[in-house]
Amino acid sequence: MPKVRRRIAAITAALAMSVTGGAVMSPAFADPTEIKKEPTATGYGGAVSTVDPEASAAAIEVLRNGGNAADAAVAAAATLGVTEPYSAGIGGGGYFVFYDAKTGEVGTIDGRETAPAGMPNDAFIDPGTGKPYPFTPQLVTSGVSVGVPGTPATWERALERWGTLDLGDALKPAIKVATRGFVVDETFRQQTLDNEERFAAFTSTSSLYLPGGDAPAVGSVFKNPDLAETYGLLAEEGTEGFYQGPLAEEMVATVKAPPKTAGTALPIPVGYMETADLAAYEALDQDPTHVEYRGLDVYGMAPSSSGGTTVGEALNILETFGPAEMRKPNRRSPGALHPYLEASALAFADRGKYVGDPAFVDVPTEELTDPVFGKERACQIDLDKAAVKPVAPGDIASYDGACPAATAAPADEKDTENISTTNMTVADKWGNVVEYTLTIEQTGGSGIVVPGRGFLLNNELTDFSTVYDAKDPNRIQPGKRPRSSMSPTIILKDGDPFLALGSPGGSTIITTVLQTILNRVDLGMNISDAIAAPRASQRNTAKVTAEPAFIEAYGAQLKPLGHEFTPSGDAFTSAAEIGAATAIEFRPDGRMVAAAEPVRRGGGSAMVVKPRR
Repeated sequence: MPKVRRRIAAITAALAMSVTGGAVMSPAFADPTEIKKEPTATGYGGAVSTVDPEASAAAIEVLRNGGNAADAAVAAAATLGVTEPYSAGIGGGGYFVFYDAKTGEVGTIDGRETAPAGMPNDAFIDPGTGKPYPFTPQLVTSGVSVGVPGTPATWERALERWGTLDLGDALKPAIKVATRGFVVDETFRQQTLDNEERFAAFTSTSSLYLPGGDAPAVGSVFKNPDLAETYGLLAEEGTEGFYQGPLAEEMVATVKAPPKTAGTALPIPVGYMETADLAAYEALDQDPTHVEYRGLDVYGMAPSSSGGTTVGEALNILETFGPAEMRKPNRRSPGALHPYLEASALAFADRGKYVGDPAFVDVPTEELTDPVFGKERACQIDLDKAAVKPVAPGDIASYDGACPAATAAPADEKDTENISTTNMTVADKWGNVVEYTLTIEQTGGSGIVVPGRGFLLNNELTDFSTVYDAKDPNRIQPGKRPRSSMSPTIILKDGDPFLALGSPGGSTIITTVLQTILNRVDLGMNISDAIAAPRASQRNTAKVTAEPAFIEAYGAQLKPLGHEFTPSGDAFTSAAEIGAATAIEFRPDGRMVAAAEPVRRGGGSAMVVKPRR
């Protein structure tokens, strides 16, 4: 690949000369040991919040050099593919939401991965036993779990539709970081160790992420020259270099014959992807979902994501309770938290019943986000006690907003979404705003690095229901996009941006976004405190998953109402956190407040172009 290497060398040389104001080296290209995390930043001229300071610095550099929010978001996303490779990258997909300041409209791109055209309905059934493969690590660590990636197509489409840079220019910061390296922190090392068995199963993955048989040491500088070359290929050839040609062939070969190590005990089922699947992939332009809440316009991601419909429905349910009723506890109810948990359970019941890929399923998006339907669903909430879970879904075929409310037969679903993924929020000086959630699904995706290419493939197809059921809207079907919970959200006030937010976290993404809105809008917290507050996630289950700090703070108030709790944490990682949100709030005086996590996932990184308190 001599032409690509020359391109990378030229980009690196240009970046080394990059200056801001003619004198000071840009923070995006500073010595990686000098880059620090700050969870909150206030100022003017543009802002960004991500989980990683390298990605935030890349976005700020683009904004300072005249790029807009779409340009900066792609630059940050590509950089996250270097520094957060276990959460996102070109081997995955996501959802991109954009507020256009010129038109005052919100548009979205569905960049979700798709099932191969030849994928059978029983793909997750072990032919040797006739039973489903054990979910983890067997099913997720496989070729069969890999969906056709959508991230490169999303970047290209976002730049075509709203950006000012071409893809090659937007990739420059990420190529620089991949080439000169980034400093390994405790989160990166721990995530590597959490996936040690899976990564050790593949020659390509173990050589990159387990050099010498161990995870990279905290404080060491991690470089990924193979990914730099792959980005250089995209810079040179555009997404054709990804979806067609040698790289496409190599991805297919990796899925159909994973590069297993000799000693692995994992079965590693092979996949069904073909080069035709990659060549046919398309990132889809979509209208957003929309609901009104407390006089605000809330825009989210429509199906194939369930985020917009579920967050929107829950807000419609909560709208029936007045702001004063939500803020102040009475002698029986601890304020907003009880109706929040109950509304979330109701909305999740409807998500499981009705939401899937609209190309394959008749999704009642309009009905699910109808305030009349929300009002009728609120009939199920008793402020004196929690309902027995799981609750039944609502009847979208017959509703009038009156009590008592009709219900439908419940869905039989099992939550298989993992807590990983990453999110970013970006705004520019012109008032454009991006909320973008992207993922490779599990922390570490499928565990398979494409040999010589430096990126992990997703395990996104495990978001389908494991066992095929013709009535299940999220059943496996060839060419289909699995249901997602990603919930990038932009909120307008009187037509102007008020708040943009999103989070990783699998199905807890929905509740993280919902609870953060509740904290900011109903409980009057500032956006930094709204993000930092302890979280609980009720997804229509018998027990509420909650961070230990939430149980300690509110369990005594909520348990008498019938809420039972289980501490957060999962089988995939050592973390007991829910989500890792990012947000930007827009002040009336023109200031932007970028906010990230102060602690979760090691803390996030908020930056502004012109700091000002």
